[in-house]
Amino acid sequence: MNVCIGLDVSLASTAICVLGPQGRVVDELQAPSEPEVLVRVIGSLPYKIEAIGLEAGPLSQWLSKGMEEAGFDVVLMETRLVKAALKAMPIKTDRRDAQGIARLLQMGWYRPVHRKSVSSQEIRALLTARKSVQQVIINLELSMRGVLRNFGLKLGHVTRSRYETRVRELVAQNNILSASTEALLRGRAQLRAELAELDAKIADLAKQEDACRLMMTMPGVGPIVALTVRSAIDDPARFARSKDVGPWVGLTPRRTQSGEMDIVGQITRAGDRGLRTALYQAAMILMHRGSPNWLQAWALRVAHRRGSKRALIALARRIGVVLHRMWQDGTPFRYAQTFGTPA
Repeated sequence: MNVCIGLDVSLASTAICVLGPQGRVVDELQAPSEPEVLVRVIGSLPYKIEAIGLEAGPLSQWLSKGMEEAGFDVVLMETRLVKAALKAMPIKTDRRDAQGIARLLQMGWYRPVHRKSVSSQEIRALLTARKSVQQVIINLELSMRGVLRNFGLKLGHVTRSRYETRVRELVAQNNILSASTEALLRGRAQLRAELAELDAKIADLAKQEDACRLMMTMPGVGPIVALTVRSAIDDPARFARSKDVGPWVGLTPRRTQSGEMDIVGQITRAGDRGLRTALYQAAMILMHRGSPNWLQAWALRVAHRRGSKRALIALARRIGVVLHRMWQDGTPFRYAQTFGTPA
């Protein structure tokens, strides 16, 4: 008997639902969330397994890799679609979620998610660490501004190098405030050193990657943006057309159409938020500070017709498209537009 298996993964355990022909539940199991255990439990079932489905999540990449290496056909399912389908259930339990995932897999009502390579996951971990350290530094600086403001001490606009000096000038006459801010300043200095070290590692890694060196020939694209694109896309062959990158990263307008109503709204914000942010930052730099090129000229024309906000979104989308084409073709960025340049 051919069966489809749905897995609802949690940190400690995984609910397993085995679905037979006509959507009949033939078995329900529970196992620890470890690839070796799942392989052993699923492999012991007396059925012919068509596919195993699980929702994309923090553990799913690791678990799916282990099961695929054991010879199973594993499908990672897009989270938004799975959540929308499971939301219709009046009672939500892990057992019912596993059953719902198995039914979605059997009906084919899902969107498969690409399982990233180990190198892409490692790059993402490095970028995430940098972002976390950077956010803690920002929070510390904002905290110091708030503390000083309570005493009428205004930090004002200061450069990064002048920040510590300015804080010490303001609290020099108050021993308690001085002790409070010194602790925060020492923490900030240590975090700044860690951030500089991470930035150096990211720059070195980008230089070692052929795809990143190629992408960095475009104005506005540095090591962080290049590595973000590299880790998010992972394999350029995933997309049949470079134009598919824009909708995938959520930079196309949302549309709601029903009968006489047809509303075109803001961007969908689907896909990788980090990649979307990186492309937007690259668009900001390319439009306002980049060297003159055909892409900047195109964005300025869009800004003249539709406004700067729409132009930045359109430019971010097009940067993603062009970077994908550059990566796929192995060609550097051309400052002058030539015939065949992707739209």
